Amino acid sequence: MTPEFRQKAIAICTGKIAKKGEGVGLSFYAFFKNKNDDPALLMTIATWWIETHALDHFEKAVKIRDMLGADL
Repeated sequence: MTPEFRQKAIAICTGKIAKKGEGVGLSFYAFFKNKNDDPALLMTIATWWIETHALDHFEKAVKIRDMLGADL
C-alpha cells in the first residue's frame, strides 16, 4: 500500500465519520471509484483487508482509520 493511498483512505474514513458519526461502517470498496481503473491496487487493498487482517466485509470506519495510522 502506497503512502499516498494510505493517506487517501484515512481521509475517506475521517470524512465518513464526520458526516455519519463514529458508528459508520465501510468496506474497502469505499476507497475506490465505481470504475476499477487500478486492479493491482484494488487487489493489494483487498489482500490487506481480507487476508492480512481477516476483516469482515463492513467494518467501523474508526477502526480502519486507526489501523491505517498504526501501520505507518
